Formats: sequence, C-alpha cells, structure tokens
Amino acid sequence: MTNAFHALGAALWMSFAMFWEILWPLILGFAISAIVQAVVPKEQMARLLGDDRPRTLVRASALGAASSSCSYAAVAIARSLFRKGAHFTAAMAFEIASTNLVVELGIILVVLMGWRFALAEFVGGPIMIVIIAILFRRFLSEQLVREARSQAEKALAGKMEGHAQMHMEVTEGSLWERIQSKKGRTAISHYFVMDWVSVWKDIAAGILISGALAVWVPGDWWTTFFLNSHPALATYWGPIVGPLIAIVSFVCSVGNVPLAAVLWNGGISFGGVIAFIFADLIVLPILNIYRKYYGWRVMWLILTTFYVAMAGAALIVELVFQWLGLVPSHGGGIVAHTTITLNYTTVLNVIFLVIAALLVRRFLKTGGPHMIRMMDHPMAA
Repeated sequence: MTNAFHALGAALWMSFAMFWEILWPLILGFAISAIVQAVVPKEQMARLLGDDRPRTLVRASALGAASSSCSYAAVAIARSLFRKGAHFTAAMAFEIASTNLVVELGIILVVLMGWRFALAEFVGGPIMIVIIAILFRRFLSEQLVREARSQAEKALAGKMEGHAQMHMEVTEGSLWERIQSKKGRTAISHYFVMDWVSVWKDIAAGILISGALAVWVPGDWWTTFFLNSHPALATYWGPIVGPLIAIVSFVCSVGNVPLAAVLWNGGISFGGVIAFIFADLIVLPILNIYRKYYGWRVMWLILTTFYVAMAGAALIVELVFQWLGLVPSHGGGIVAHTTITLNYTTVLNVIFLVIAALLVRRFLKTGGPHMIRMMDHPMAA
C-alpha cells in the first residue's frame, strides 16, 4: 500500500511540475489568441471559403490559425461554415489550422520540447492540408457532400456550438485602437476565459496522463514498443503508431503536448511525435461528433483521409529534417528533468498569473458567466 501511494504521489508531483513549466506559455498563448480573435473579423468567412482552390485553402488556413485552439470549437465552427456555404475541404482546412497552426501550440512546443518541434508542426500542418485536399478531390464525391450537408442541416448537438457561434470582434478603428478600446478589452477577456474553459479538461487530462506514464511506464517498454533497436524501421513506425495512440488517449487541443513530450522521452521517432500532435482531430469523442455532424460515411472518410495525411505529413517532415540535420536527440526534453525552483519560469508564472487575474476580473464584471453558460448550446436555443 505504501508503494502504491508513493507511486501515485510521484505521478501527481510530476504532473504538477509539468503544469508549472508550461503555465506562463499557456497564458501568453491564450492571451495572444484572444487578442487576434477580438480584432480579426470573421463574419464573412463562409463567403470567402466557397471552393477548394489553393488560394482559398491558404485563406482558410490563415483564418483557422487566427482562431481558437480548442478542437471541439474548431469542429463546431467548421460545421457552421459548411452550413453557411463554405466548401467542405475549405472548412476542414480551417479546422486543421485552428488546432495545429495556432500560436499557443507553438509557444508550448518551444518551451516543453524545443524549437525544432514547433518548426516541424508549422511546416507539417500545411503539408497535411495539401494531402487532405488531394485525397478529398479523389474520394469526396458529390453524393457524400450532399449527405454531409443534409446531416449538418439537422443541427444535431455536438460540443461547443455556442462558443463557435459567438461573434465579439471589434472592427472599428486601427488595430491598436481596437485592442485599447473598452469593447476590445472586454472581447479579449471573454475570448481568453472561454478558450481556457474550452480546453482545461484536455490540458488537465493530458498533464495527468503524462505524469503517470512518465513515472509508471518502464523505459525498456517504450524502447521495445517504438522499435528503437531498428532505427530505419522506427522512422516509419512512429508516424503510423502516433495517431493511433492519440485516438485512444481522448486528449486533444494543446493538452496532448505534455503527452507528446513523454512519448518522445520514451523513444518514439521525431515524425511519430508530430503525427501524434496532428491527430487531436481524430480522437474518439471527436469522431463521434463527426458522425453526428456529417453521418457515418463521411465520418469514416474523415478518419481515413486525416489519418493518412497526418502520418504522411509527419513522415515527410521527419525525412526532410533528417536531411537538414534538424532532428534532435532523445532524452533532452523537460519531462526528463522537470522540477520546481525559483528561476525564470517561476517569475514568469507569477507575472502572467497577474495578467490572467486581470482578464478574469474584467470577464466577471462584463457578463462573462452568462457567456460561459451558453458555450455548449446553439445560439438559437
């Protein structure tokens, strides 16, 4: 019994230490995302995404990157865009960029795993979108699009529909005037808190699972599972198995980065880490939402095409980074030596906690709790 409590305590301490390490990047990332969402108007997105031409997909990716990092909100927004006339491929490109090309993800990757992983994420994301666009042109028939649209019009409840439909953007004045205005500061505080509310469960789950795996799973098991004794084979095995681990982990959004760090420390290939992070949009709960939104057949098409694109893009990134000499060595991640001391991380955490407290205070004083209650309910309700 004593050993069990000791193991549990060690796992919880590791989880808290990882959370402490990434706290200020999380606050900074969500604050930047809130500012972008508050000052970049998105009312005309559906009109701008009416086809699957390369220029339209680039536009969809840019709009997605300026949106929320919550996987559930991204999926809900994509359906909303599709229902308003956006091309299905463009809606999916927006969805992918919303979770894989956002600034907060890059910041956390840099702090927790290093700049090479962040660079790989932002290089691989567009490659993944291109692969999906090619696969959709080949396998997404007009009949499937009609089925998806018919199912989408039923407006079955998934998750975060209310959050997806909220529009608080400030459009008057220059960029700085929008940010400084009373309405702008209120919108920033609302987006900041609601994005946190959207993803805190995934972040908590990812950190707790990561702490448990880091402490409880022997290193030899990881080495065997990831085929470390066969480097050439491991290069291809990692991108294949990475999304499979993501699917059954139930962790999405930025919450899967700590788990990705544990997998990397355990020996998964560089491409395997990237494929795992990409796969936040095909975890089991989100697959069930696709079924509700678009029907069984389109859900299976999304799963297969996304999986192929995620694994393929990750493998391409790994091979290119190997050629450029940018693949880091294993064992140097923060997870291997996470601890809490009085250092720059602690100082930054205190500073950004104060900033977060100010944003939360404004949120509470400007009708924020009512918005929270509406996040999971369609606005029509």
